[in-house]
Amino acid sequence: MSTLMRKTLLGMSKNQTMERIVKRLGPYLGTRRFVPGEQIEDAIARIKELNAEGVMATVDHLGEFVTSRSEAEAATEQALLTLKALDASGVESYLSVKLTQLGLDLDERFCEHNMRRILDEARKLGRFVRIDIEDYARNEKTLALFERLIQDFGHETIGLALQSYLYKTEADLKRLSVWAPNIRFVKGAYQESREVAFSDKKDVDQHYIRLVESHLLAGHYAAIATHDLAIIETLKSFVNSHGIPRTQFEFQMLYGIRSMSLLDLARQGYRTRVYIPYGDDWYGYYMRRLAERPENVMFIVKSWFKR
Repeated sequence: MSTLMRKTLLGMSKNQTMERIVKRLGPYLGTRRFVPGEQIEDAIARIKELNAEGVMATVDHLGEFVTSRSEAEAATEQALLTLKALDASGVESYLSVKLTQLGLDLDERFCEHNMRRILDEARKLGRFVRIDIEDYARNEKTLALFERLIQDFGHETIGLALQSYLYKTEADLKRLSVWAPNIRFVKGAYQESREVAFSDKKDVDQHYIRLVESHLLAGHYAAIATHDLAIIETLKSFVNSHGIPRTQFEFQMLYGIRSMSLLDLARQGYRTRVYIPYGDDWYGYYMRRLAERPENVMFIVKSWFKR
């Protein structure tokens, strides 16, 4: 996909007028490929099917950039309900959250209070919670909050995602290593300037591999979240040649993308996990998925001609 199209789609992801238009057209735009439904029951039904095929899950109640404390409190309550629903169903899944959905832009202390409520419940239930990493403007606040939380809850209860397209991530990883963190490695899905992020795919990919390898060599757990089959093969060779146990890492992919590739990895005996979002606030997530991969756009276009 051209850089221009990617920038256009990412710009649209934050446009409220486009959001209203696209949400009305949701059923015609293939949204169910990437979001199985609006209720937690929809997500759990799909997780059970995946678990039966040897694939674990992480579930995310969609939403971000809330503008009021009441919205953040409602998102916190939904996260708590999600944890309880996952536990009651017995599925192999943890929870992913975005700090802007929990009030990061409103009041950092308020956001931390909400996160602590979620983590208290997760620890009680023996569940894990990962903080999704968002755009660069909120990166440092996210890392600082994560450091405070992992001191109290440990890497058994809380983890973080880091982006390989940011120059600073290698230093961030070293900074966090004292906590032996469970890190999900992603390339990055937000539109960032060249001042803070690599613009060339080759540089992003090389940085990604370097980050994962150093994390694994340090003995820490890595969630390798990528659909790039070349990177997956490179890292499979790396762990085999360095004797890194398969219990120290897993491969993750987004719901609706390269599903068969992930199933193949599961059949090969690797730990695998699918990122499953649910909810009605799917617009920003959906647009970023279209921006990431040209195949996603073509899938939507082709589906129109099959109707």
